[in-house]
Amino acid sequence: MKNPTLPALKYLIIAIILVLSTHLAQAQSDLKLWYRQPAQKWTDALPIGNGRLGAMIFGGVEEDRIQFNEQTLWTGGPRAYERQGAVKYLQPIRQLLFDGKQAEAEALAEKHFMGMKCNEITYAADSARWVKMMRNIKGIQSAGFDDDTWKSIRLPTSQGWETTPGFEGLDGAVWFRTAFEVPVDWKGKNLVLSLGRIRDLDFTYINGTQIGTTTGTAYRKYIIPAKELHTGTNLLAIQVLNFNDKGGLTSPEKEMLIYPEGFEATTLKGGITSSEITTAVDKGGTIVTPIKLNGTWKYRIQDDNPPAYPHYNADYQPFGDLYLQFPNQTISEYKRDLDITTATAHVTYTANGVNYTREYLASAPGQIIAIHLTANNPGSITVKALMKSLHKKFITRKIDDNTLALSLKVQDGVLSGVSYLHVQAVGGKVLVTTKNIKVTGANEATFYLTAATNFKNYHDVSGNPEAICKKQIVVIAHKGYPAIKADHIKDYQKYFKTFSLDLGKGINADLPTDERLLKFRDTPDPSFITLYTQYGRYLLISSSRAGNGPANLQGLWNDLLTPPWGSKFTTNINLQMNYWPAEVLNLSVCSEPFFSIVDDLAKTGKQTAKEHYGAPGWVLHHNTDLWRGTAPVNASNHGIWVSGGAWLCHQLWEHYLYTKDKSFLQNRAYPEMKGAAEFFVHFLVKDPKTGYLISSPSNSPEHGGLVAGPAMDHQIIRDLFKNCIAASTVLGVDKDFADTLKAKYDQIAPNRIGKYNQLQEWMEDKDDTTDTHRHVSHMWGVFPGTDITWETPDLMHAAEKSMLYRGDEGTGWSIAWKVNIWARMKQGDHAYLMFTKLLSPADVSSGKEKGGVYHNLFDAHPPFQIDGNFGGAAGLSEMLLQSQDDDIELLPALPSALEQGSIKGICARGGFELNFNWQKGQLQGGQVLSKIGGVCRLRYHDKTVNINTQKGGSYQFNADLEQL
Repeated sequence: MKNPTLPALKYLIIAIILVLSTHLAQAQSDLKLWYRQPAQKWTDALPIGNGRLGAMIFGGVEEDRIQFNEQTLWTGGPRAYERQGAVKYLQPIRQLLFDGKQAEAEALAEKHFMGMKCNEITYAADSARWVKMMRNIKGIQSAGFDDDTWKSIRLPTSQGWETTPGFEGLDGAVWFRTAFEVPVDWKGKNLVLSLGRIRDLDFTYINGTQIGTTTGTAYRKYIIPAKELHTGTNLLAIQVLNFNDKGGLTSPEKEMLIYPEGFEATTLKGGITSSEITTAVDKGGTIVTPIKLNGTWKYRIQDDNPPAYPHYNADYQPFGDLYLQFPNQTISEYKRDLDITTATAHVTYTANGVNYTREYLASAPGQIIAIHLTANNPGSITVKALMKSLHKKFITRKIDDNTLALSLKVQDGVLSGVSYLHVQAVGGKVLVTTKNIKVTGANEATFYLTAATNFKNYHDVSGNPEAICKKQIVVIAHKGYPAIKADHIKDYQKYFKTFSLDLGKGINADLPTDERLLKFRDTPDPSFITLYTQYGRYLLISSSRAGNGPANLQGLWNDLLTPPWGSKFTTNINLQMNYWPAEVLNLSVCSEPFFSIVDDLAKTGKQTAKEHYGAPGWVLHHNTDLWRGTAPVNASNHGIWVSGGAWLCHQLWEHYLYTKDKSFLQNRAYPEMKGAAEFFVHFLVKDPKTGYLISSPSNSPEHGGLVAGPAMDHQIIRDLFKNCIAASTVLGVDKDFADTLKAKYDQIAPNRIGKYNQLQEWMEDKDDTTDTHRHVSHMWGVFPGTDITWETPDLMHAAEKSMLYRGDEGTGWSIAWKVNIWARMKQGDHAYLMFTKLLSPADVSSGKEKGGVYHNLFDAHPPFQIDGNFGGAAGLSEMLLQSQDDDIELLPALPSALEQGSIKGICARGGFELNFNWQKGQLQGGQVLSKIGGVCRLRYHDKTVNINTQKGGSYQFNADLEQL
């Protein structure tokens, strides 16, 4: 007999799917970042990218700046990073750590165990010779020197003089001069000259007499002898020698003062305006007003070509800037937006009754950036385009009647680059010179920008960027913009449309993005979370495409010659976090560049394993770059961290779990996992106190110095061994090696619970309950690992205690990590609290930046790091679905703030894709798509069901997980 309820259930599931589809379509249509004004700074600008070329759109009315990057433009060049003979010091360093002599171990390691820097051998002599030349001065320091032709600058430059026009990327020698007035009542007194921090070496003069010199980052306070002063005007001259990175006077304004000796300067908040009032007070309570030195100084660049400074790693570089200059007009109805459903940016406005539109895209099929200019009145497009670069020796040149070129050479490195700017206009006139392109009176105009370097791979720089640019322009020259745009959108959407999300629409959903951001903390706006999550996916598609390199610390986008942390690949969480959303949010294809860098590092890491540890296999420490260095870098108290390669291997195994791609496992992932495991089989050493196998020397990332046995290392190594054992079984290979790993696995020091009921970060029970360090490295076993699960509740509760001690504040990426950790702990409301902190304004209120997001929703460490964007997107998925155990759990950490929603295309381990929706915090039903077949084990609350699936099959279920 037929079940009379089945037809009703079928209609119900059809209704659910229709509702799901309708809501998701609406959610997709709202996916825009938009603003009522042009970008005022780089973190206001809107990013576009095609995996190789990236650009930041400022959208200025009279002058539009399009700052652009090409993914392979870095400093440095192919070289050896490992230090030969370092292995001789491995055992002495270990013994010092076993003896409790951390400082001595760090000193020995700093001297003999760190990797090699570029230019390390010759730099000392070259630098001394250069300093001697710079000190050959002739009267510049004297009061009578004529500085009338010198330029002006406002000091201090707290972020370095590089932020000042004309100083971009400057290392070298610069003179600064200013005058100050000594009051009569200070006559005969010694004065204190406070200058704050100066980078790197200063020689400071008063009226021609040197009164101080300091090297390094220490704050400068010099005593000016009374005999060197006179009442009235005096001359202060400072020669600053900057060897590397930030230069100049870099402290806050309040540090730049002159006051009598015996007094102490004090800065107070004053009045209802909270403006700062600076005074100086002596022991007797006498108050004087210091002379303030902040303001306009005169300067002269003495030399901008010091010897190349030794670096452990290379820096990612900006390529250039395209400026579009338009006639001066009064405008109205301005709007700037980024549509992440089509990966196109726009600027629209009205001037003199004419509606103007600019459209920007970065095409992967065409390998170009396009800017399309239109107006609703014929003949209204008049624009001048010119290209510039921060690189010193760039030139522009005419290629043909429609094309301008820019050529450059990286100063400290082997790479050179070429960019072509090609214009196609309808109507009007086009004039190309060696300096610019002018379009006059056109109906529409389209600029096509491309760029390339001579980089081919990490050991080959024989590429021909000129030929690459020429070929790309030839390919698109015969295509109209509509076809280029259509190809771009089709290509982009085949990735973007694999996933959709609808969390409902908040009351601020129709406001500009910067206004929504300011209101988000106090006003529910679930669609803003949808936008942010999809923006993370947009950024990954835009910065990580097959055939190119992986997303770096800033993804694809960088405007500085000396970017924060080199904008490189930091591998003690940041590179890995970039790819956390790739599998679960249906962008597995975007992981290909990540796999590619692991392929390279597994090769270069073999030499580091040999030279530093005398070990087989391969190893990676906490940073790498375009040239794939794997040695320990920066400093011994945090640079000797051996688990970078093993963590990368975790994500190789994750890719296999999500896709069940056995060919990938056999030919790519497992050989690299095995190589990493071979290293640790050799490297692990018995702890003389406990008898356990431990990791030594190493570090709990950037926290606590050089140690023996950090918990994070042991969690990652266990994970690596476990996954290698599983892979061996899947592939039917290396049984003996798998047995070796099983034996070692059981001997590795276990996770420990300390005296505060916390999860210990180190072998010793020394965690500080007041410590709020940004890294929560011992939480790796909770997320992204599975070393600590609810199968070990005591450890999970100890981890929770550690998280409570560590606190809820942090840098942007740290907050994003905490979102995922709290979600993995099944505490949805706490995870959501962290999400609200992640979506808080980074650059408002006091003017001091904090962890959060900028106006363009870039993550703020601060400064900008893109990992928080990716980690945040992954965190949202972790609240809605988890599959790290033997089942797929639906809504495992659903926050009360997200009581309704629908999701389509979220992926689970085992080769499954799911669509489902929920209302009033309760699952309503959904669908499983099976990519490879097999048993799909679903769990919701306390109910679990098994669905036997076939490859390509689709299976509907209701709120009770009953199959329909």
